[in-house]
Amino acid sequence: MNTQNATFGSGCFWCTEAIFQTIKGVKSVTSGYTGGQTINPSYEQICNGDTGHAEVVQVEYDANEVSFDELLLIFFKTHDATTLNRQGNDVGTQYRSAIFYHTDEQKQQAEAMIKKLTEEQVFDNPIVTEVTPISEFYKAEQYHQNYFNDNQMKPYCAFVIQPKLNKFAKQFTENIKPELL
Repeated sequence: MNTQNATFGSGCFWCTEAIFQTIKGVKSVTSGYTGGQTINPSYEQICNGDTGHAEVVQVEYDANEVSFDELLLIFFKTHDATTLNRQGNDVGTQYRSAIFYHTDEQKQQAEAMIKKLTEEQVFDNPIVTEVTPISEFYKAEQYHQNYFNDNQMKPYCAFVIQPKLNKFAKQFTENIKPELL
């Protein structure tokens, strides 16, 4: 096994976590916070937008089963990378589109993917995703972990996350863990 980490911010971490948990080769997904100045921030502090942190997921994956480039493509195709500090109704720097790279190779791959998607005019507007070195990662409170799987009947899960998962499943069927199909 070739275990590596990737850290993505693409709005609400509940949605991002739910998507990455379904991908072949992904071993674990942890919701948390990074990219800010407050030490060990709470969810309430993050929501105020004053800590500088983004809501993120840290993805542990087997690079022999899924490549970082595949994860990048899924990241870009499952959120709006063209809106600054916003995903749908979620507004604030904590919801920014961000790739927090762990290695120089990840940085180069992220920048190359942004260039490729821009050249191919995949989006109508410019990509505003920040590419930043990973800083201290703080695991979010326990009730944020595995949120969708534990709360599928809650309105946010049913009306926001489930449709996103359905759309993802149609576009990335070959990337989904077989037991989830």
